Amino acid sequence: MSIPTLEELSLLHTNICHAIGDPKRILILYTLQESPLNVTELTEKLGMPQPTVSRHLAILRERSLVQCERDGTTVTYHLADDRIISVLNIMRNVLRDIVEGAADSLSK
Repeated sequence: MSIPTLEELSLLHTNICHAIGDPKRILILYTLQESPLNVTELTEKLGMPQPTVSRHLAILRERSLVQCERDGTTVTYHLADDRIISVLNIMRNVLRDIVEGAADSLSK
């Protein structure tokens, strides 16, 4: 891949980085990886208040990281693109390597 333009990086930051900039939203994404869920199910599974879950889902939906399907009064949410989990896993691996590297440096 070529070096991204400043405009592309700005879009990336505005859309993706903002959306994953909160640990609760990341947890919602990982939870939706397991299966599509409605707000009540997410609230129970995550132990978060319903308004908190709804607010974070709205941000994830606005940023096109989750999609929803309505069936009567029930709205079920699912990942829009499973690759976001791969991105998050890569970031976790990089962080783990940084932490382990720092620990190794301190022990020497």
